[in-house]
Amino acid sequence: MSHVPASPSDSPFTSERNPRDEAPQFVLPLVVRMERGAPPARTDALETAARAVLVLLGDERAQGDGEWAEAVRNWEDARIRKVVRRARGAEWRRAEALPGITVSGKSAEVRVFVPIPLDGWPKDLAKLQVSGTELDDPEPPVAADPTQPVLWLNPELEMSAGKAMAQAGHGAQLAWWALSDAERTAWRDTGFALAVRTADPADWPRLTGSGLPVVRDAGFTEIAPGSCTVVAGHPALR
Repeated sequence: MSHVPASPSDSPFTSERNPRDEAPQFVLPLVVRMERGAPPARTDALETAARAVLVLLGDERAQGDGEWAEAVRNWEDARIRKVVRRARGAEWRRAEALPGITVSGKSAEVRVFVPIPLDGWPKDLAKLQVSGTELDDPEPPVAADPTQPVLWLNPELEMSAGKAMAQAGHGAQLAWWALSDAERTAWRDTGFALAVRTADPADWPRLTGSGLPVVRDAGFTEIAPGSCTVVAGHPALR
């Protein structure tokens, strides 16, 4: 069973200093493929990043005595940081040679890597750019299937695609932590089906007060500390 915060004060997503800050800090790298002239659709990239986080958490190598388990535990015991970078061509091929898992969506490819020390990036990932992950949806996303998990984005926040991908990953992770083993297995069996949608402004107060898992950003980049970025709406948690 993955770590679950004992209390809100122990949350990995909060601006207040807490015991997690005393632990060695790790980061989960995510790299989105951004070939020139063929960028992925924004919503598909967000959904693929969220599924990539879940695929890593559900992988047997990340659990028990698996080869990635210690790195995942170290990461979960500290702040839950995710950083999204972009790659194309030879950069992408070099990234694919590092330990991790590539997850594909309709138009997006995202590779998730084993957590690494905050100051210990492999050179082939360290030189990839964080900025420039501006993506658009060619057509508005269709309404989310109410029978599937939906990660609701705060309609009042402006986030780059890279930032939003990381936040969607946070929301997926909080949902994963909140589920029972049987519920996790059932979700895995669907291929971690999910949707990422921007909430209707009129629904946002209800969502944040519903008791569903809420991501409160620590404020390291782009947005103010303590901002609610995502509400994780899994059917088993509603």
